[in-house]
Amino acid sequence: MTDPLHDAQLAILDPAGLSINDFDAVFSKLNVISIDLADIYFQASRRESWSLEDQIVKSGSYSISQGFGIRAISGEQTGFAYSDEINLDALLESATAARAINKSGQSRSINISWQHQANKHQLYTANNPLSSINEEAKIALLHFADKAARQQSQYVTQVTPSLSSSYENILIVNNEGHLVADIRPMVHMGVTVIVENKGERETGSYSAGGRYELSWFTEERVEEYAHEAVRLALLKLQAKPSPAGEMDVVLGPGWPGVLLHEAVGHGLESDFNRKGSSIFSGRIGEQVASKGVTVVDDGTMADRRGSLNVDDEGTLTQSTTLIDDGKLVGYMHDKMNARLMNTVSTGNGRRESYAHLPMPRMTNTYMRAGAHDPEEIIASIDKGLYAVNFGGGQVDITSGQFVFSSSEAYMIEKGKVLYPVKGATLIGNGPQVMQQITMIGNDLALDPGIGICGKAGQSVPVGVGQPTIKITDLTVGGTG
Repeated sequence: MTDPLHDAQLAILDPAGLSINDFDAVFSKLNVISIDLADIYFQASRRESWSLEDQIVKSGSYSISQGFGIRAISGEQTGFAYSDEINLDALLESATAARAINKSGQSRSINISWQHQANKHQLYTANNPLSSINEEAKIALLHFADKAARQQSQYVTQVTPSLSSSYENILIVNNEGHLVADIRPMVHMGVTVIVENKGERETGSYSAGGRYELSWFTEERVEEYAHEAVRLALLKLQAKPSPAGEMDVVLGPGWPGVLLHEAVGHGLESDFNRKGSSIFSGRIGEQVASKGVTVVDDGTMADRRGSLNVDDEGTLTQSTTLIDDGKLVGYMHDKMNARLMNTVSTGNGRRESYAHLPMPRMTNTYMRAGAHDPEEIIASIDKGLYAVNFGGGQVDITSGQFVFSSSEAYMIEKGKVLYPVKGATLIGNGPQVMQQITMIGNDLALDPGIGICGKAGQSVPVGVGQPTIKITDLTVGGTG
């Protein structure tokens, strides 16, 4: 079995001429009396991407990056410094800068017994996806996607398939003497098409990914992506303008869980709640959603895009129930906010890279399945909207207000799904909408592995999911 710590030493420490013993000197500079936590986050990354346009290779890129971030926490204050040079001098200089949060503190010598904290999780492969297939096979896969899309319809005028992969070695060291390492692969493939008919043009796209090798993208999967991209584009050609107004809305399973992620998930991250800026602040134990609604954040799901063996502070990820049968029962914590709220980290400390500070972030956030058949849910609608896929959206954490655009939606009349509509937006208040859920399907699904979450200027990969759900009296914006 691959040893992440051994690989991290080979990839990060050995080339820099560093050994584990050097950390004693670094933490001696950081370990002033008032420091609550100090840690170093090392990262070495390799990334590659390819894309095809007009049936030729449009772009190909390969990059290597490495560096470390060192922080010292005292109360609510954090000193942080980072460098893309990994050597002892840079570490010592950064430690001096980070400890400046408490200039009155006095250095004291420490004698740390370094302990390798073995990962209890092995959620994904440790193999490098960049080298899992050769360049010829990668380009052939793009050409296959292009051909598969063009064969779907005579109206396809342009196809842009893309393929990307990354491979990261992570090493986290803290002043308690713990060393934690992780190896993180990621792959992603997308197909975007443009269709044209009688002067009208529409775009459709589909993508998927996760913590796999590139061989996960079989021809069968790629053909499915191409088919979906074309289907969505053709659907828009025949779609009617969406009506506007207050109506019952059915959200499909899987990716529509992004509304849950944005409208509710961010509000359950502990930094917002500690500061009192979330609408969920101080409401543990209260009924914040309809009965039957259970929301979970789970970083332990095998191969998922949002999963991690350990978070970016070295804490094992876990499954955390946030809302149970409609009651608020927990928040997502990193180490600093957990300590300030007199609890423990839930393994949700995440960062975009070594140059960023960790903060509480979601991993894979989803609503558990209910008891209703999806057809039963649709049959209960006299007139409303069936939103199957979403595009962009935004939410105000303090108020809970959100706006989401639907990329695939249909009108429902008298319990039947009728014609597709375009231009539909969903407008509402996240906590309020959670209390307007009246039916929950038995068809829980997760997104295909495409989620990217932004917060405070940082982006991290995430997963979302939900079953089919019915929301009563939701405001729909439209053009019809």
